[in-house]
Amino acid sequence: MDRAIKTLIADDEQIARKVLREELELLPDVKVVGEAENGRQALQQIVDLQPDLVFLDLQMPAMGGFEVVRNLSGARLPVIIIVTAFHQHAIEAFEAGAIDYLLKPVSEARLRKAVERAKSLMGKPLEIAERLATIAAAADPASSNIRRKLVGRAGREYFLLDTDEVLALQAEAELVWIVTPKRRYLATQTLRSLETGLQPVSFQRVHRNAIVNIDHIRKVTSLTSHRWLLTLSNDLQFVVSKRQAHNIRRLLER
Repeated sequence: MDRAIKTLIADDEQIARKVLREELELLPDVKVVGEAENGRQALQQIVDLQPDLVFLDLQMPAMGGFEVVRNLSGARLPVIIIVTAFHQHAIEAFEAGAIDYLLKPVSEARLRKAVERAKSLMGKPLEIAERLATIAAAADPASSNIRRKLVGRAGREYFLLDTDEVLALQAEAELVWIVTPKRRYLATQTLRSLETGLQPVSFQRVHRNAIVNIDHIRKVTSLTSHRWLLTLSNDLQFVVSKRQAHNIRRLLER
């Protein structure tokens, strides 16, 4: 990189933040721009400071590291390096998509290696977004409300989208669109790949080219005995295929 890596440290232990900052300040290509002592503070500083890299502790009060990632949004997403005192949690986070993990106390050599790995992702927003989406879907024993994230692209920017804000997924030729109340985003996966990761209780395929969020259906109109017209909360409409008609009838019988 041509500039210093803007870095945020998020850890509830002041001593841990101090030690990590001192080690990072020895690296010529790293600039520590802020510290956060809990998850909510970390989220706000990610918005305000727009760091390139976040060292994120998994165990923090009010909001843990996994939950921080689940609540990330916006176009500029940071690379995440997990920091924890618990080896098993670190392995789970790493397998979930974190670029790296560090066990406390952090050694200087291990820290340098983690920063080098993070640098390999800089300038690759799609890879960063996909890794964060994977972390957000990881099982976290401290949270019973697991929210899947979808990666959507608008221009050159990538966004993490909560599934509950998605109205529909719509395929047009080779493109797949993620439809939200405010705008459409280009998906980074095929419709079939997206479908496998969605909760069937909330999302229903209505056509070979469309999947809708049933929580956003506002009106169901019968066109024929095997044809239905769905109107979503943003007035977007979909005609249900004959193959999927029985699913809509089952939906109406709930």
